[in-house]
Amino acid sequence: MAIRTLDVPFRDTLPEERGWGGAFWLFVKKNPLGAAGGVLMLALILAAVFADALATHNPIRTSTRVLMAPGAEFWLGTDNLGRDLWSRVVYGSRISLLVGVASTLLGAVTGGLVGLVSGYVGGKTDLIAQRLMDIMQALPILVLALVMAAALGPSLTNTIIAISVVIAPRAARVVRASVLAIREFIYIEAAHALGGGHGRVAFRHILPNTFGPFVVLVTAQLGGAILAEAALSFLGLGVPEPYPSWGRMLSIAAAEYATKAPWLVIYPGIAISLAVFGTNLLGDALRDTLDPRLRGS
Repeated sequence: MAIRTLDVPFRDTLPEERGWGGAFWLFVKKNPLGAAGGVLMLALILAAVFADALATHNPIRTSTRVLMAPGAEFWLGTDNLGRDLWSRVVYGSRISLLVGVASTLLGAVTGGLVGLVSGYVGGKTDLIAQRLMDIMQALPILVLALVMAAALGPSLTNTIIAISVVIAPRAARVVRASVLAIREFIYIEAAHALGGGHGRVAFRHILPNTFGPFVVLVTAQLGGAILAEAALSFLGLGVPEPYPSWGRMLSIAAAEYATKAPWLVIYPGIAISLAVFGTNLLGDALRDTLDPRLRGS
């Protein structure tokens, strides 16, 4: 009795290789909320990059047309100094994105290096480093940022430094946890056996394998950095005038003009909410995609 076989070429039975386009659409299909967060982040980036073209007026130029309601000339109205709110919101995206990205990268890279050295060396180095991270994490995020901003003074650079100090302990913990697991793998022992020095093993064989958790951390912390910048600016310890910061706009409008000119509070508040919401959605989606323990759950 002859055995019948399916007349299908072997190469057709293999799963189809996906390029960047296929991977992108698979991500959108499996994580629609993450894709929505990506769209919001893309809109924030485009607004920051093309602020000069999108703005209809000079964001820092004052005029006599104060507290005008939204209309054809001033799309989102004007503030108490006659400045166009639409232009200030658009330029505010540039400040928020700059502070958010710079502080997140600075804090994540600094904390990541601390976590790499701490986890790889171990012993007293790990003990001292982690106790310092515990002390920094014992304080609430906003309180620590307020202390740093008050000590350094209100400026764009000092705001970035203050927020990065808050992010560094969390980055150190994430990278250290990955390093503790990776350094026990057999290929790390093989690298040592072949004569690889500690620096080469740590930075060439261990550090690249922490890239996935690092990307998730950066994306997740970006929204918190934007929110921290808005909070510091609202309290007068963040980005000073004449920079059009979203938090600064709320600080000026909230106390005196919220009832008679509600657009001064609504539109900067919406901008902050959408930026933070978008980064959180994208961060959660990247975590689910890059973390093999959550993949498919």
